Amino acid sequence: MKHPVDVHVGKRVRHRRWMVGMTQQQLAERVGIKFQQIQKYETGMNRVSASRLWDIADALDVPVSFFFDGLDQKTETEGAGLPADILSDKEALELVRSYYAIPENQRRRLFELARVLSDVS
Repeated sequence: MKHPVDVHVGKRVRHRRWMVGMTQQQLAERVGIKFQQIQKYETGMNRVSASRLWDIADALDVPVSFFFDGLDQKTETEGAGLPADILSDKEALELVRSYYAIPENQRRRLFELARVLSDVS
């Protein structure tokens, strides 16, 4: 049975890997394991050991604490009309990735437009 912490950590691994544009195979090679193991970590099927999580954090250029961010929060996003786990929504992740690919001055303007539109609805 999957433990909720293992599932959360796995989702954060997948989220970060996806945000930096890295495949499971590439991450596995950097960590020195097979990509199937990364798949199992990302689904929460297998628990990530402390030393392996350290290696993954190093490969993804984040502190180990990144994988536990948001774990202590219940579902604050649900009250805002958002999914409880926005990191599992592929469309939301694609939107964030596309957003950060936009030049900063245009990104700020887009952000302001989105705020105005969301206030109207």
